[in-house]
Amino acid sequence: MRKEIPVNSLGFAKPPSETRVVVAMSGGVDSSVVAAQLAEEGYDVVGVTLQLYDHGAALAKKGACCAGQDIHDARRVAETMGFPHYVLDYENTFREAVIEEFADAYLGGATPVPCIRCNERVKFKDLLETAKDLEADCMATGHYIQRKLGPNGPELHCAADANRDQSYFLFSTTPEQLAYLRFPLGHLASKAETRALAAKYGLAVADKPDSQDICFVPNGNYASVIEKLRPGAADPGEIVDLAGNVLGQHRGVIHYTIGQRRGLGIGGLGEPLYVVKLDPDTRRVIVGPKEALATRTVPVREINWLGDTPFDSRPEWHVSVRIRSTRPPREAILRPLSATEAEVELLAPEEGVSPGQACVFYETGGSRILGGGWIWKGR
Repeated sequence: MRKEIPVNSLGFAKPPSETRVVVAMSGGVDSSVVAAQLAEEGYDVVGVTLQLYDHGAALAKKGACCAGQDIHDARRVAETMGFPHYVLDYENTFREAVIEEFADAYLGGATPVPCIRCNERVKFKDLLETAKDLEADCMATGHYIQRKLGPNGPELHCAADANRDQSYFLFSTTPEQLAYLRFPLGHLASKAETRALAAKYGLAVADKPDSQDICFVPNGNYASVIEKLRPGAADPGEIVDLAGNVLGQHRGVIHYTIGQRRGLGIGGLGEPLYVVKLDPDTRRVIVGPKEALATRTVPVREINWLGDTPFDSRPEWHVSVRIRSTRPPREAILRPLSATEAEVELLAPEEGVSPGQACVFYETGGSRILGGGWIWKGR
């Protein structure tokens, strides 16, 4: 009788030593722990770090992923655990696929989320193809999200630790990518567990702070980056109310986001005013009372659907949606207009909905991510 080979922790019916896994290593504690853990379990680990922007400038910047120090840290982890490590120059790809669109979106009055585009267009596309070229069985990352096997194949689920969940940034993962990806940290109850594992493996990054900024935006100063990429982008203009009355002057549309209250420079007008719309064509910032921010209907396009039946196979879906990474999901009705476009009706109004943000769909009352899309026009 033929002996059945047990399935390893990555889901393959072969020994770990015969299972090659490429680990996307940012140099942070999360991806370092993934690589170290898989190496300790005996897998054929290959670490890959992407250099996404100018190495010289990166060396001077801390607190962001994929900078010079982070490449050094990733290399040290590979040396400690004894597996090969490669640095790939993706500078041009990253600029074209992420940074340029980020600048244009801001100039267009949108509020872009470049980390999603980076996962979608660089890490889970080009890097994933590189992993296949290296004949890896799968690619692992340090994201806090869970991949579970359902009756119809792999499903995407929220992380066990709601405070670390990164599902908002990974909604555009396709079913084909999901079949190849692994997320070994998604089941952990807290970040403290991750750091404890890093200490256990003797990794120098065990106490390294988490990255806070978008990697190519020093100190969160979006406007300075956009001015550098698009000279003249910070031209001043008028601040007007909903009736078009001029209330003051602003120093460039790129300095403002929908929902912003502070820093408008138009105090003393009675009720608090918020940015409710940006009009880059007329260089106007439109302000109004808080209730003017409330939105119930959200148009969404470029939808990536992860449900078991086709998206447009029914007239509506009752789901929960998240339109900001920092806000909890809200109940909504999702009405498909095509396979990739929909209208989302929020059962309770949401404030500060802006074009350029993601709208992520969740199974109501469950942990499964059903996909998502991009909010694409003003109200």
